[in-house]
Amino acid sequence: MTPGPKNLITDIPGLMVGNAQDDALKSGTTVLTAQAPFLASVHVMGGAPGTRETDLLAADKTVTHVDAIALSGGSAFGLDACSGVSDGLRERGRGFPVGDISVPIVPGAILFDLLNGGDKNWDQNPYRTLGRAAFEAASDRFDLGTAGAGTGALAAMQKGGLGSASFVLESGITVGALVAANPLGSVTTPGDRHFWAAPFEIGDEFGGSGPDPAAGLGLPQPSRKAQAMKPADPTKTNTTIAVVATDAALTKSQCQRVAVAAHDGIARAIVPAHTPGDGDLVFAASVGARPIANRAELGVIGNAASLCLARAIARAVYLATPAAGDLLPCWSGVHDKS
Repeated sequence: MTPGPKNLITDIPGLMVGNAQDDALKSGTTVLTAQAPFLASVHVMGGAPGTRETDLLAADKTVTHVDAIALSGGSAFGLDACSGVSDGLRERGRGFPVGDISVPIVPGAILFDLLNGGDKNWDQNPYRTLGRAAFEAASDRFDLGTAGAGTGALAAMQKGGLGSASFVLESGITVGALVAANPLGSVTTPGDRHFWAAPFEIGDEFGGSGPDPAAGLGLPQPSRKAQAMKPADPTKTNTTIAVVATDAALTKSQCQRVAVAAHDGIARAIVPAHTPGDGDLVFAASVGARPIANRAELGVIGNAASLCLARAIARAVYLATPAAGDLLPCWSGVHDKS
């Protein structure tokens, strides 16, 4: 497996991603869409998810295809980003046909970034506007790090962010991941230099520091995020939300199985993961017509999705950039470069 040309989820033909953010708000939205509706499902493993339209993605539900997926900051307020995306889709005549009406299908998930130092004293919920702007900005190239839904994200020890990565399999199938990483857990081992995802790094896509040579690393470290957010309960201010996708032709139930497998990437990149206070969630999408040969190939796609997601999480933190009023430093500002 090798990364695609851009090492982004948009290496999958037809997929587009758009970001919109408000630097004063320290929050934003990221939208994944395509030129035509695409098949999708979802799997939730965190204890505190915030979602919209995810019930439709179960294998037994009537709607099989969606028009876009929105990832947003803003906690429950951020779910309104989906409405902005729906506005843009409706203007283009996109949506699920019901008589002479088309209803855009836009599942979404949010992360908690309301206590990150940004100005949240709005008079009108800003996320509908951010969702529309992110949709309008969608293209095959987009920024990572402090961008879109990752603008205000915080990991346990440093700023979180928006990440993406891809793989092209030997079969020619492409798999990719897109993630907004705002976890309770740490993305780096003690000392901040090494990423938990280091064994899966390709080249130096997140610094090339390699795996931590120390042993006994599994116990959680004292969290800078928890200290910075006092007196708020640090177990209620988190979540890692992601989309994995492929150009393989999958069924809805197969997409759900890929979403399940992709959660391994969260566990490989974040310690601890899937906690009661995280809303960890993975959407899975199929946008292509490449047939898969058998169930074993579905397993290969799921494994590739998990590896892409682990790498994307590390890239999100590695590429985060400093901004005025930050509660936490960036990875580049806290690890030992020597």
